[in-house]
Amino acid sequence: MSATFNQLPIAEALITNLTDLGYLQMTPVQAESLPVILAKKDLIAQAKTGSGKTAAFGLGLLSLLDVKRFRVQSLVLCPTRELADQVANEIRRLGRTIHNIKVLTLCGGVPFGPQLGSLEHGAHIIVGTPGRIEEHLVKGSLKLDDLELLVLDEADRMLEMGFAPTLDKIMTFAPKSRQTLLFSATFPKQIEQLASALLTNPTRVTIESAHTELSISQQLFKVQGAAGRLQAVQLLLKHHQPTSSLVFCNTRRECQDVADALHDAGFSVLALHGDLEQRDRDQTLIRFANRSLSVLVATDVAARGLDIAALDLVINYQLAHDVETHTHRIGRTGRAGQQGLACSLFDQADEFKVALINDELATPLQETALPALEVLNKLAPVPPMACLQIDAGKKQKLRAGDIVGALTREQSIQGDEIGKIQLGDDNAYVAVPRAKLKIAQQLLSAGVKGRKLRVWQF
Repeated sequence: MSATFNQLPIAEALITNLTDLGYLQMTPVQAESLPVILAKKDLIAQAKTGSGKTAAFGLGLLSLLDVKRFRVQSLVLCPTRELADQVANEIRRLGRTIHNIKVLTLCGGVPFGPQLGSLEHGAHIIVGTPGRIEEHLVKGSLKLDDLELLVLDEADRMLEMGFAPTLDKIMTFAPKSRQTLLFSATFPKQIEQLASALLTNPTRVTIESAHTELSISQQLFKVQGAAGRLQAVQLLLKHHQPTSSLVFCNTRRECQDVADALHDAGFSVLALHGDLEQRDRDQTLIRFANRSLSVLVATDVAARGLDIAALDLVINYQLAHDVETHTHRIGRTGRAGQQGLACSLFDQADEFKVALINDELATPLQETALPALEVLNKLAPVPPMACLQIDAGKKQKLRAGDIVGALTREQSIQGDEIGKIQLGDDNAYVAVPRAKLKIAQQLLSAGVKGRKLRVWQF
């Protein structure tokens, strides 16, 4: 029998909103974690991305929040800005029926000044990256005196990225009499040590991967050298013609080199890695999420927190260094009940990695032949959407509904044809059907809410 949210002591306003959002039944991590969180106990939860863990701790902290006390009561730490933004947006969505909840995001890669101004106005919930949170604590601009709930999301990646000393420093500012929740996809020794240092008599919840061997088809392809790998990636992309595909590389340099080579070969592709400026990272993620970009080449750390519901294909340009990371990579496809495909390239030096992967599978993977070279004559897959940037955003009082209204006013574009809309402080992005790019640009340029705006494709 499936567990429902109304079985828990959650406010009626939250339950109503969950129904409106289509959250009718709890996922396994929500069913096992929420009773522990609501009982104000410490928790260690092992769960993969896509398991519903954000809603689990999001609903927990919203339920325990006292809105009348305008103090920082909850702090959520995330390894990357992208994940922090996603978590903050999800908490806002979950709590939108409860008035006056203030959720503030504090991450690096953006100016410090505006964050100081926001902190002066106060917040109930802070979501941020460890480095920037530490900066604010040391400067005294962030106070945790009233902190009741601390969440460490994707704690394994935070440790991999070298945040252990930063986490230790943050803990010196946090009250010891707090509730602590630790979520992690993997549990190496470092995580066990962190948990023992930060949590008190925690309840442990382990959720098996939601992806099975039946939902994800894995294929292995033997290659030789960098040229062989690049050719194999092109063959697989042109053969399968995926709308959205993710290519994993082990290093930043490799990631950029592969993206550049695919671009030169005519693919709609961008790279995502730690050497990019934050603005470039943000725009790359916007385009990939709104399906105006076909191929994303990324490192593991950069792709952490990337939540794309319909990802047709994952390609491992190089095999991951360990089985846990490999499992996390391929779990990006085959979501929401859809069949997924993961293709991994290997050479003779990788055979020990293949053996480790096969040890975890009921049916060992066999080497598969690559598509015929004639496939290279095919056109590269074309994204179904195009992305337009508008030079106005939240500060100019622009709303998503205003953009939809401008695009549909002449009925040449229907509402259900419009893709994802993302509003920034001073700009906005909207995905439109590629075939209707010009008319969409004309409609938006003609004016939104009676005001002419600059609109361009990016």
